[in-house]
Amino acid sequence: MEALMWVLNSKRPLHTTELCHALGVKIGSSDLDVENVPTIRTLLACSLGLITVEAASSTVRLVHFSLQKYLSNHLSLFQSPHSFIAEVCLTYLGFRCVRELSPVSSAPSTFPFVGYPSGYWGTHMRKGGAGSAAPLALNLLLEYEQHICSQLLFRWYYEDQRDWEEVFGERHDLKVFTGLHRAAFLGIVEMVATLLAMKERDINATDTTGRTALA
Repeated sequence: MEALMWVLNSKRPLHTTELCHALGVKIGSSDLDVENVPTIRTLLACSLGLITVEAASSTVRLVHFSLQKYLSNHLSLFQSPHSFIAEVCLTYLGFRCVRELSPVSSAPSTFPFVGYPSGYWGTHMRKGGAGSAAPLALNLLLEYEQHICSQLLFRWYYEDQRDWEEVFGERHDLKVFTGLHRAAFLGIVEMVATLLAMKERDINATDTTGRTALA
Protein backbone atom coordinates (compact mmCIF):
# COMPACT_ATOMS: atom_id res chain seq x y z
CA MET A 1 0.00 0.00 0.00
CA GLU A 2 2.87 2.36 0.76
CA ALA A 3 4.40 1.64 -2.64
CA LEU A 4 1.06 2.37 -4.33
CA MET A 5 0.84 5.63 -2.37
CA TRP A 6 4.27 6.72 -3.61
CA VAL A 7 3.63 5.85 -7.24
CA LEU A 8 0.25 7.60 -7.18
CA ASN A 9 1.41 10.78 -5.42
CA SER A 10 5.01 11.36 -6.54
CA LYS A 11 5.50 14.52 -8.56
CA ARG A 12 7.51 12.70 -11.24
CA PRO A 13 8.09 9.02 -12.10
CA LEU A 14 10.42 7.39 -9.59
CA HIS A 15 13.30 5.15 -10.59
CA THR A 16 13.25 1.70 -9.04
CA THR A 17 16.18 2.50 -6.75
CA GLU A 18 14.52 5.74 -5.63
CA LEU A 19 11.31 4.00 -4.64
CA CYS A 20 13.15 1.20 -2.86
CA HIS A 21 15.15 3.70 -0.80
CA ALA A 22 12.01 5.71 -0.02
CA LEU A 23 10.34 2.56 1.29
CA GLY A 24 13.42 1.82 3.40
CA VAL A 25 13.17 5.07 5.39
CA LYS A 26 12.11 4.63 9.00
CA ILE A 27 10.55 7.80 10.40
CA GLY A 28 12.44 8.97 13.47
CA SER A 29 15.73 7.29 12.55
CA SER A 30 18.92 9.31 12.35
CA ASP A 31 20.70 7.33 9.64
CA LEU A 32 19.96 5.02 6.74
CA ASP A 33 19.79 1.29 7.45
CA VAL A 34 20.39 -0.38 4.09
CA GLU A 35 18.89 -3.61 5.42
CA ASN A 36 15.51 -1.83 5.50
CA VAL A 37 15.71 -1.09 1.76
CA PRO A 38 13.71 -3.70 -0.18
CA THR A 39 14.86 -5.06 -3.52
CA ILE A 40 12.80 -4.24 -6.59
CA ARG A 41 11.95 -7.95 -6.85
CA THR A 42 10.47 -7.90 -3.35
CA LEU A 43 8.58 -4.70 -4.10
CA LEU A 44 7.02 -6.07 -7.27
CA ALA A 45 6.10 -9.34 -5.56
CA CYS A 46 4.37 -7.49 -2.72
CA SER A 47 2.45 -5.28 -5.17
CA LEU A 48 0.67 -8.32 -6.66
CA GLY A 49 1.07 -7.06 -10.21
CA LEU A 50 -0.36 -3.58 -9.54
CA ILE A 51 3.03 -1.92 -10.04
CA THR A 52 5.26 -2.45 -13.04
CA VAL A 53 8.65 -1.21 -14.27
CA GLU A 54 9.17 0.65 -17.53
CA ALA A 55 12.05 -1.21 -19.15
CA ALA A 56 13.39 1.78 -21.11
CA SER A 57 13.59 4.21 -18.17
CA SER A 58 13.67 1.87 -15.13
CA THR A 59 10.87 3.90 -13.59
CA VAL A 60 7.90 2.44 -11.77
CA ARG A 61 4.26 3.05 -12.67
CA LEU A 62 0.82 1.66 -11.97
CA VAL A 63 -0.04 -1.26 -14.23
CA HIS A 64 -2.94 0.52 -15.95
CA PHE A 65 -4.63 3.93 -16.11
CA SER A 66 -7.82 2.41 -14.72
CA LEU A 67 -5.97 1.59 -11.48
CA GLN A 68 -4.76 5.17 -11.22
CA LYS A 69 -8.32 6.38 -11.72
CA TYR A 70 -9.63 3.98 -9.08
CA LEU A 71 -7.03 4.99 -6.50
CA SER A 72 -7.57 8.68 -7.24
CA ASN A 73 -11.28 8.19 -6.54
CA HIS A 74 -10.59 6.33 -3.26
CA LEU A 75 -8.09 8.60 -1.55
CA SER A 76 -9.30 7.40 1.87
CA LEU A 77 -7.13 4.32 1.23
CA PHE A 78 -4.13 6.48 2.09
CA GLN A 79 -3.92 8.57 5.25
CA SER A 80 -2.37 12.03 4.67
CA PRO A 81 -0.10 10.82 1.83
CA HIS A 82 1.59 14.15 1.09
CA SER A 83 2.36 14.81 4.76
CA PHE A 84 3.83 11.33 5.05
CA ILE A 85 5.91 11.71 1.88
CA ALA A 86 7.22 15.09 3.08
CA GLU A 87 8.25 13.53 6.38
CA VAL A 88 10.02 10.64 4.61
CA CYS A 89 11.81 13.08 2.29
CA LEU A 90 13.00 15.27 5.17
CA THR A 91 14.02 12.25 7.24
CA TYR A 92 16.18 11.05 4.33
CA LEU A 93 17.78 14.47 3.86
CA GLY A 94 18.45 14.58 7.60
CA PHE A 95 20.26 11.25 7.69
CA ARG A 96 23.81 11.64 8.98
CA CYS A 97 25.28 9.96 5.90
CA VAL A 98 23.44 12.40 3.59
CA ARG A 99 24.35 15.49 5.63
CA GLU A 100 28.01 14.50 5.37
CA LEU A 101 27.96 14.67 1.56
CA SER A 102 29.79 17.57 -0.02
CA PRO A 103 27.39 20.47 -0.77
CA VAL A 104 29.02 20.99 -4.18
CA SER A 105 29.00 17.37 -5.32
CA SER A 106 26.57 15.45 -7.47
CA ALA A 107 24.32 12.93 -5.78
CA PRO A 108 26.27 9.65 -5.48
CA SER A 109 24.75 6.39 -6.68
CA THR A 110 24.84 5.06 -3.12
CA PHE A 111 22.12 7.57 -2.22
CA PRO A 112 19.78 7.36 -5.21
CA PHE A 113 16.84 8.96 -3.42
CA VAL A 114 18.56 12.23 -2.47
CA GLY A 115 17.56 14.03 -5.68
CA TYR A 116 13.79 13.60 -5.34
CA PRO A 117 13.41 15.02 -1.81
CA SER A 118 15.81 17.85 -2.64
CA GLY A 119 13.39 19.08 -5.28
CA TYR A 120 9.99 18.07 -3.96
CA TRP A 121 9.79 17.91 -0.15
CA GLY A 122 8.33 21.40 -0.07
CA THR A 123 5.74 20.61 -2.73
CA HIS A 124 4.44 17.71 -0.65
CA MET A 125 4.52 19.80 2.53
CA ARG A 126 2.47 22.53 0.88
CA LYS A 127 -0.12 20.00 -0.23
CA GLY A 128 -0.28 18.06 3.02
CA GLY A 129 0.57 20.66 5.65
CA ALA A 130 3.68 20.91 7.79
CA GLY A 131 2.48 18.77 10.71
CA SER A 132 5.15 16.56 12.24
CA ALA A 133 7.52 17.33 9.37
CA ALA A 134 7.91 20.97 10.48
CA PRO A 135 10.83 20.39 12.92
CA LEU A 136 12.64 18.33 10.27
CA ALA A 137 12.15 21.09 7.71
CA LEU A 138 13.42 23.73 10.12
CA ASN A 139 16.56 21.70 10.93
CA LEU A 140 17.26 21.36 7.20
CA LEU A 141 16.71 25.06 6.46
CA LEU A 142 19.02 26.12 9.30
CA GLU A 143 21.96 24.29 7.70
CA TYR A 144 20.75 24.62 4.14
CA GLU A 145 23.80 26.32 2.62
CA GLN A 146 26.01 23.41 3.76
CA HIS A 147 23.63 20.68 2.58
CA ILE A 148 23.91 18.93 -0.79
CA CYS A 149 20.20 19.49 -1.45
CA SER A 150 20.74 23.25 -1.84
CA GLN A 151 23.07 22.64 -4.79
CA LEU A 152 20.81 19.95 -6.26
CA LEU A 153 17.74 22.18 -6.10
CA PHE A 154 19.63 25.12 -7.57
CA ARG A 155 20.88 23.02 -10.51
CA TRP A 156 17.48 21.41 -11.02
CA TYR A 157 15.68 24.76 -11.07
CA TYR A 158 18.10 26.64 -13.32
CA GLU A 159 18.76 23.75 -15.67
CA ASP A 160 15.04 23.88 -16.29
CA GLN A 161 15.39 27.57 -17.17
CA ARG A 162 18.61 27.70 -19.21
CA ASP A 163 21.82 25.88 -20.14
CA TRP A 164 23.57 25.34 -16.79
CA GLU A 165 27.05 24.67 -18.18
CA GLU A 166 26.94 27.73 -20.42
CA VAL A 167 26.03 30.04 -17.54
CA PHE A 168 27.92 28.51 -14.59
CA GLY A 169 30.47 26.16 -16.17
CA GLU A 170 32.58 24.27 -13.65
CA ARG A 171 32.31 26.81 -10.84
CA HIS A 172 32.31 25.46 -7.30
CA ASP A 173 31.84 28.79 -5.48
CA LEU A 174 28.09 28.97 -6.02
CA LYS A 175 26.24 30.63 -3.17
CA VAL A 176 23.10 28.78 -4.24
CA PHE A 177 20.04 29.12 -2.02
CA THR A 178 20.07 30.00 1.66
CA GLY A 179 17.48 28.43 3.93
CA LEU A 180 15.52 31.68 3.79
CA HIS A 181 15.62 31.58 -0.02
CA ARG A 182 14.31 28.02 0.03
CA ALA A 183 11.42 28.73 2.42
CA ALA A 184 10.41 31.77 0.36
CA PHE A 185 10.83 29.84 -2.89
CA LEU A 186 8.40 27.23 -1.55
CA GLY A 187 5.94 29.83 -0.36
CA ILE A 188 5.81 28.35 3.15
CA VAL A 189 5.07 31.58 5.01
CA GLU A 190 5.25 30.14 8.52
CA MET A 191 8.75 28.79 7.84
CA VAL A 192 9.90 32.19 6.58
CA ALA A 193 8.49 33.83 9.72
CA THR A 194 10.16 31.27 12.00
CA LEU A 195 13.57 31.67 10.34
CA LEU A 196 13.38 35.46 10.59
CA ALA A 197 12.35 35.27 14.25
CA MET A 198 15.13 32.89 15.28
CA LYS A 199 18.03 35.24 14.56
CA GLU A 200 18.92 38.38 12.67
CA ARG A 201 19.39 37.64 9.00
CA ASP A 202 20.51 39.54 5.95
CA ILE A 203 17.22 39.57 4.07
CA ASN A 204 18.99 41.15 1.07
CA ALA A 205 21.43 38.23 0.67
CA THR A 206 21.48 37.03 -2.94
CA ASP A 207 22.03 33.73 -4.67
CA THR A 208 24.43 33.28 -7.58
CA THR A 209 22.01 34.91 -10.01
CA GLY A 210 21.47 37.94 -7.76
CA ARG A 211 18.00 37.01 -6.52
CA THR A 212 17.02 37.88 -2.96
CA ALA A 213 14.63 35.74 -0.90
CA LEU A 214 11.89 38.29 -1.61
CA ALA A 215 12.50 38.02 -5.35
